[in-house]
Amino acid sequence: MRLAPLYAALALGLAACAPTTQGTPTANVNSADAVPAIYKARIDIGPDGEPVTIPEVRAAYLTERNRRQRVAYNGPEAPGTIVVDPYARVLYDVLENGEAMRFGIAVGRAGKGFNGNGVISVKKKWPSWTPTQNMIRSEPELYAQFAGGLPGGLDNPLGSRALYLYRNGRDTYYRIHGTMDPSSIGKATSAGCIRLFNQDIIDLFDETELGNRVKVRSQAESIRLEGEMVETPEGYVIPANEMAAATAAAPEGSSAVVAATSPVESAVPAR
Repeated sequence: MRLAPLYAALALGLAACAPTTQGTPTANVNSADAVPAIYKARIDIGPDGEPVTIPEVRAAYLTERNRRQRVAYNGPEAPGTIVVDPYARVLYDVLENGEAMRFGIAVGRAGKGFNGNGVISVKKKWPSWTPTQNMIRSEPELYAQFAGGLPGGLDNPLGSRALYLYRNGRDTYYRIHGTMDPSSIGKATSAGCIRLFNQDIIDLFDETELGNRVKVRSQAESIRLEGEMVETPEGYVIPANEMAAATAAAPEGSSAVVAATSPVESAVPAR
């Protein structure tokens, strides 16, 4: 099978979880010491029961908005709820006492195609992946060979874990999952649902029980609760007021605004 072309495409964001038509830190943060313990390499049990090493997340990808952190939470959702904001590109695991654990996410078109409430009805470790019928029809030379599915593993687009969102007992095809491309976290990709660093999805997976409620915000809800976002030249989003403040503080004609607000350069070249 021609895996190389597929992996190249997936590294640019082509991980799928949409329904089929059948309905079925700063720029100089680059040392190992800058990587928090939770993002260091870790050993996991792979899909065949063998030890698998989850690679360390590069410090360059751990921007302030991408890093997992405990934050104040101003939404109305009850503790135990997972709140996905595909526009602010963050996910909240709502805790007690008005707090939440916030995770940076990558979001694709399918991640913006659903909003409202659902529940986690399926959890899978090292899930398999199957391209949708739409993907196979649009790019058969790339995806037809995987019509039968791709087994779970480090090279699988769904990464180390996946949470499957259902509504009224039916699969929504909305997935919260890991990634084979950590450089994509914090960005918008061409396809797929909601991705986290593999370390983050492993820990969120362990904290999440079947039946846990999920709230996916609409764009209007995102703006009301998070404020307007603007995209940096590197493809990340930051609050518009932060960009405005950085712009106002920078000397006229200076490039310091970009350096201060979007220091990370992706390992994956833009198309």
